[in-house]
Amino acid sequence: MIRFVLGPDRQLVPDLAERLPGRGMWLSARADVIEQAARRGAFAKAVRGEVHVPPDLRVTIEDGLRGRIRDLVGFARRAGQAVSGWQAAREWLQAGRAGLLVQATDGSPAEKARLLGSRQVPVAEPLSAAELGAPFGRDRAVHVAIARGRLADRIAAEAARLAGVARPVEGMRTAARDDPAAGGRKQGREPARPDQRALRDAQMNGRNDAAGGKGRASGTE
Repeated sequence: MIRFVLGPDRQLVPDLAERLPGRGMWLSARADVIEQAARRGAFAKAVRGEVHVPPDLRVTIEDGLRGRIRDLVGFARRAGQAVSGWQAAREWLQAGRAGLLVQATDGSPAEKARLLGSRQVPVAEPLSAAELGAPFGRDRAVHVAIARGRLADRIAAEAARLAGVARPVEGMRTAARDDPAAGGRKQGREPARPDQRALRDAQMNGRNDAAGGKGRASGTE
């Protein structure tokens, strides 16, 4: 999920850390849901007033999520919970120490597959080699192993959010059409509807706040 709040100038602000003050509007971390919410005025309906939606909203979210992942990888490195490089990552995998394998999007597919082998370790590919190397003071890093624990879980969660938001909208629609298991349609049937529930959820902002509710619920917090 992605939380949004309204800034002082009524500018829509993605609250990726989920800490900004104000009532929150929640949407699924999916490119099609976010773009349809902006296009259909769901945010304005949620706050019952004017909302300025940045034209580059998705890009802002993607950049913010990539920054969060880089920071978390940096935290893991400084805490001794991350190593980079094919050999170092391989040693952690063999020792069962790795709880997450982070690999560069532009790395060699063959090398990435050879490193993982048949090991049942979660894999994320959220950053380029240049971005992944930065926390280690290197120009590039293709393979990074993260130790089991909360940091590995947080990096995996942020990578999942980024994967949903960064996925091209048209590509998502094509995949949904062709993959019935993903909620799409078989050939000859009507296309699956967008995430209408998520769009409605964004419009329900403030209802639970007014009732004194706290925490996530139906698009509000």
